[in-house]
Amino acid sequence: MTCSDDDSGQTPNLPGGVDLPRIERAVREILAAVGEDPQREGLLETPARVARMYAELFSGLRDDPRQHLQKCFTEQYDEIVLVKDISFSSVCEHHLLPFMGKTHIGYVPNGKVLGLSKMARLVENVARRPQVQERMTETIAQLMMEELQPKGAAVVIEATHTCMTIRGVRKPGSLCVTSAMKGLFRSHLSSRAEVMQLIYGDRR
Repeated sequence: MTCSDDDSGQTPNLPGGVDLPRIERAVREILAAVGEDPQREGLLETPARVARMYAELFSGLRDDPRQHLQKCFTEQYDEIVLVKDISFSSVCEHHLLPFMGKTHIGYVPNGKVLGLSKMARLVENVARRPQVQERMTETIAQLMMEELQPKGAAVVIEATHTCMTIRGVRKPGSLCVTSAMKGLFRSHLSSRAEVMQLIYGDRR
């Protein structure tokens, strides 16, 4: 007997306009197209599971990430605030395969600071959609600038992409690094160097 996340066989109705039955039909078609039998015992509940999985993985399409940047605190602090190693998983829009890794977010406040957990929630929200890593990096940095209005924001993402580790060139261990530097992190090389040193230390 195999384990599953839900043995009821029922696909719950999820909010946000996700068409679960449509996803299930599509999954059955894919299984049949690759030469499988969607009616065999091990695959009977697979379409429903996949539908629920996609609803979860793409929940960020239905949520506004700005909600996590609304609660700020007045504080006269004008040095770098950095949250490192925020783990995430997202989905590459080219092959619908996961990529996962760590996000580092730094900013220099301009009279107000953000609760540290809010940056992790921001990453989680933005990650839950089909995308490319470059866009994810830019989106997080832009949201920080627009909502927090800091003197500068820096976002660095390191990720492993299964679309190039389990298929195609099949190069496990490869890492994609992207960065978005805004405000003084773009205009001042010393500020950019400082935040990168805080992120990487002696790793580089």
